[in-house]
Amino acid sequence: MLSAGAVHVTASNGWTLWYGDAEAHLNIARRIFDAREPGYEQIGTVWLPLPHALMAPWVRDDAMWRSGMGGVIPVAACYVLGGLLAFLGMRRVFASEAAGWAALAAWALNPNLLYLQSAPMTEPIALCAFAGAVWALANVKDGGWRWAAAAGLFTLMGTLTRYEFWFLIPVVTAAVICVSKHRLRDAFIAAAIASAGPLYWLAHNWVLFSNPLEFYNGYWSAKAIYQRARDGGMAPYPGEHDWAVSLQYVSAAARLCLGWPLALLSLAGAAAAIWKRAWVALALCVALPAFYVMSLYSSGTPIFVPHLWPNTHYNTRYGMAAMPLAALALAALAAAVPARWRGWAAGVLAAVVISPWLVEPGPESWICWKESRVNSEGRRTWTRHAAEYLGPRYKAGEGIFTSFGDLSGILRTAGIPLREGFHEVERPPWLAAAMRPETLLKEDWAIAYSGDKVSAAMQRLRRGPRRFECVRMYAVKGSPVVEIWRHIQ
Repeated sequence: MLSAGAVHVTASNGWTLWYGDAEAHLNIARRIFDAREPGYEQIGTVWLPLPHALMAPWVRDDAMWRSGMGGVIPVAACYVLGGLLAFLGMRRVFASEAAGWAALAAWALNPNLLYLQSAPMTEPIALCAFAGAVWALANVKDGGWRWAAAAGLFTLMGTLTRYEFWFLIPVVTAAVICVSKHRLRDAFIAAAIASAGPLYWLAHNWVLFSNPLEFYNGYWSAKAIYQRARDGGMAPYPGEHDWAVSLQYVSAAARLCLGWPLALLSLAGAAAAIWKRAWVALALCVALPAFYVMSLYSSGTPIFVPHLWPNTHYNTRYGMAAMPLAALALAALAAAVPARWRGWAAGVLAAVVISPWLVEPGPESWICWKESRVNSEGRRTWTRHAAEYLGPRYKAGEGIFTSFGDLSGILRTAGIPLREGFHEVERPPWLAAAMRPETLLKEDWAIAYSGDKVSAAMQRLRRGPRRFECVRMYAVKGSPVVEIWRHIQ
């Protein structure tokens, strides 16, 4: 009911695709079968494939794709399943029904997680996989190799969703060694299953891009994008080679995502978890936010929060990595209360956890919603205007020379199939057309950012036997200038 209510509120207010990543995930799933050359290759690189595979069956329907709901359904299902797994896991870890309910309250009542599960985002899928791994590990001691295999399967699900799970493979393996009666056998089973994810993705990148690390150091990788920005004069990300600052930014994002009460209770709850000897579950839950601290330190990931330099919003949702730790902490606090009072304690803890959102109930207090609004204002403006111009003028088969990413939102909004677009995923032909548009470009339209490869190609076609004209330009503060070009002769 909570999931459905949040999805309804998000959709009715038009918030579903405010995140740029949500738009991208939706369109990657769509292009698997809606492209000039549909098929497996359209999964691409950089972003891991499981979210897109889960969304693909739903976004085949045009209405589900255009509204974004095709990408929401599997994510919302993972939020519901993740809540169930968090309940079962914490109930098992602390041998307490109240502990399970307390953990579920932390999970289910968080408005930031409710908003993320109402959009085509990967965080709820990853958190579901994490909750499943914790639940499976809690049963390994008595259940043997089957539960070790389950822990490996949930970790595998995570490794195909977000890269932090690659870091968690040795942590999960060590956890199995700590709790299993058949340590080496069960650890091998869990590690072998979980490692299949990274091995598959390395092979995928090797076969399709001739570089097994294309997702890490290729042209569109976060590392390469950051290096190009640094070469252009951008200041280093906060926390680069500074452990204290990295911890400060991750902690700030976690506090904004969880709320002050839950963030403070997490500290007390961690101590209670140690007292209750929940060592393995605690170590696993600490490892997830620790990954982000290390990532900031190594400049692999930026997190910007409004009250710290550069005083803006970017990747604040990464603070949700602390959600499993918060759920564990709340469960430990409930379990630490005498048995006859635990039900009441779980209720009081739930009320404390949601108190910030009751005091300030509007979405302005939901940091993930606010981040998506602030960072999408310009993109939403030019997407709407460009779609209103292009939609009634474009005729099927004319073709649109463009790049993928945010610009694909124009086609979705205008109701133009992605196969009408000619973008860089069709790499050799696209690159050839960008380099020699005079002879190789057959499309009648182009959508570009000013200064990109498409725009440069169009500038060369202002004169000559096949001329193009820039018919619209959209300049919005804080966003790149978007150009629409049309063949005129």
